[in-house]
Amino acid sequence: MRLNHIIESQQFTLPTLVELFELTDRMEHTHARGGTQDYHNKIMASLFYEHSTRTRFSFESAMYRLGGNVLSTERANTFSSVAAGETLEDTIRVVGNYADVIVLRHNEVGGAQRAAAVSTIPVINAGDGKGGQHPTQALLDLYTIYKGVKTIEGVKVALVGNLTDGRTVRSLAYLLGKFDRVKLFFVAPSSFQIKQDILDYLTKHNVWFSLESDLKKVLPEVDVVYSTRIEPELLTQKGERLETISKYFIDDNILKLMPRSALLMHPLPRLHEISPSVDSDPRAAYFRQTRNGVLIRMALLVSVLG
Repeated sequence: MRLNHIIESQQFTLPTLVELFELTDRMEHTHARGGTQDYHNKIMASLFYEHSTRTRFSFESAMYRLGGNVLSTERANTFSSVAAGETLEDTIRVVGNYADVIVLRHNEVGGAQRAAAVSTIPVINAGDGKGGQHPTQALLDLYTIYKGVKTIEGVKVALVGNLTDGRTVRSLAYLLGKFDRVKLFFVAPSSFQIKQDILDYLTKHNVWFSLESDLKKVLPEVDVVYSTRIEPELLTQKGERLETISKYFIDDNILKLMPRSALLMHPLPRLHEISPSVDSDPRAAYFRQTRNGVLIRMALLVSVLG
């Protein structure tokens, strides 16, 4: 499998996803034996205009596991020529002379697409703006569901929290919509519900969905609960009460409403969404997600580096 740029979830077809997951399974074996030196002559530029821990470290770990090298900056918007006003396009053209692949997190929706339009080397979108996309997070989430539930066709998923701005949720919804008989429950306060463009996409592709506000109502019937953060500062801006957060808080009592075979997922970091008391429950998959993230990103880097 050979990919060029990785910009959005919509670019992945079902056959491509099957190939990617097969390659990711092989990367698990590579990782288990300590990595490889197959890409010792390759350099990844980790170019982050926004702060990140998991995504940046995950990509860098993946590149090192492949034997490659990393150039890295986390605050690119305050770093060097960017702080002096250099355009994203010029930065990408320059960095393309230093590396073989660029992993980009940008603060504007569409930033990755702009970068790919001028880049001479592959660009991987590591998140672009609020309400944009985060395709590699969605791919690792989908892989976690695949490994945990064993099939994605017919899966029932509750997507919970700030769905308006959540790029992880948006990207995952696009991917889940490619599979047959999937049911998606968007669970959020009305002011944080999923945007219409996602609903239009799902309607166009005949994907079943439901807009909900009551988490307890949907928990008994879903295979996956994907929790995301509702930022307290946004609650007051949107006229919601701070107590709203408690309606979506998952602890041991809430977990009892979920099927024993279900998965509880979160893109992390968590703050007021999931109690640490449930971490030891076998349904808690959020730390497995971070491990799977390295494997998926190893596979993606192999796919673009050839």
